[in-house]
Amino acid sequence: MNHVFDAVVVGAGQAGPSLAVRLAKAGWKVAFVERHLFGGTCVNTGCTPTKAMVASAHAAHLARRGADFGFQTGPVTVDMRAVKARKDAIVLNSRTSVEKWVRGTENCTVFTGTGSFESPNSIRVGDDVLEAKNIFLNVGARPTIPKKMTGVETVPFLTSTTILDLEELPKHLIVVGGGYVGLEFAQVFRRLGSEVTVVETHPRLAAHEDEDSSAVLREIFDSEGIQVRVKATCIHMEMREGQIAVGIDCDEGEPHVLGSHVLLAVGRTPNTDDLNLAAAGIMPDEHGFIPVNDQLQTIVPTIYAIGDCNGRGAFTHTSYNDFEIVAANLLDGEPRKVSDRIPVHALYTDPPLGRVGMTEAEVRKTGKPALMGVRTMKRVSRAIEKSETFGFIKVLVDAETQQILGAAVFGTGGDEAVHCIITAMNARQPASLLTHSVHIHPTVAELIPTTLEDLKPLK
Repeated sequence: MNHVFDAVVVGAGQAGPSLAVRLAKAGWKVAFVERHLFGGTCVNTGCTPTKAMVASAHAAHLARRGADFGFQTGPVTVDMRAVKARKDAIVLNSRTSVEKWVRGTENCTVFTGTGSFESPNSIRVGDDVLEAKNIFLNVGARPTIPKKMTGVETVPFLTSTTILDLEELPKHLIVVGGGYVGLEFAQVFRRLGSEVTVVETHPRLAAHEDEDSSAVLREIFDSEGIQVRVKATCIHMEMREGQIAVGIDCDEGEPHVLGSHVLLAVGRTPNTDDLNLAAAGIMPDEHGFIPVNDQLQTIVPTIYAIGDCNGRGAFTHTSYNDFEIVAANLLDGEPRKVSDRIPVHALYTDPPLGRVGMTEAEVRKTGKPALMGVRTMKRVSRAIEKSETFGFIKVLVDAETQQILGAAVFGTGGDEAVHCIITAMNARQPASLLTHSVHIHPTVAELIPTTLEDLKPLK
């Protein structure tokens, strides 16, 4: 059957449902397409389940540290089925809420299935052809499977999706990939009771962050008994007497690590390969991402790519901002654009790393005169009182304009404390806005003004 709409929204991740509901409430006739689970990566296999597991792991970790706080506990054991059940209940509640919201919206019709283009203004979903002037792609991404890795076709492995279904703890989990996803899972499963080894090709963990952040991560992992193998020159897998052997070929240490389970955490691949983009006149880039302009339009102006599939951000908050940009331009007459967005993200190890703007390395590359202030968490009262003193606060400032260029708050509450810097940067206010502010004591954020009062030239 052929159906005519004002808009077709494909994908129920962070941006899609919000956009569909906003358009429908503005009087547009909207078709909404989802082939599997409402809520996308964030709700089903990303933020929601992983942070629920981080919380369980944190609780187990604190229980083992009882003596540090003046109390005693017996041996701490983890019921992985109970951890999974708690996580699943949280996920189901979020997923159900999103689906109920979309299906209950007037002017919005839900179609279940995989959408693929038949022309620039039509998408097929099973036996239905949906025609619309405007089409919005919010198809997300999935874990990358490195097809060229030896052993990937014969050795059982986990991804960031399938590892969430485990009901028994791995005896020894080998995590291939020292980026954000791999690091979070490594610490979670170590704290739940598994032996864990992280294998990374780069010389350090979290290679996209500054070296001081990588050093703190290594310090944390060492303190918790997580083994780390960096500079892995030839990662491959094979079975050896019922165990998984991950080949490393490092200059130092054993050339193989033996484990019971292996997690491949080596990146994300956009879900664009089954959209039949050629029929719409769209060509993805070499990685499968859909190129877009500053207003998130593809080469076909009436087709938009929002969320992870456009390569302009890989976070829930950037996906939601994509929705805001599209809605502002289409409905509000407000010329918002992607390039106005200040990069922000967090690494949810414990303690977390909150980041905004440029790294120290990026500031140095500009060659412009800059100032930097650093304060370790060992000099932050709130961190000392909680016996959580790993990390630091670091802020970089333009020496000429006094504008904040970037910051890292790595430590307890860092993912929350960094937001006062984010707000100041979005308001285009100088560093003096924070130095003149009165913050609550005792908090981590109160030491951000103090850090700024101790700026020194970046040499």
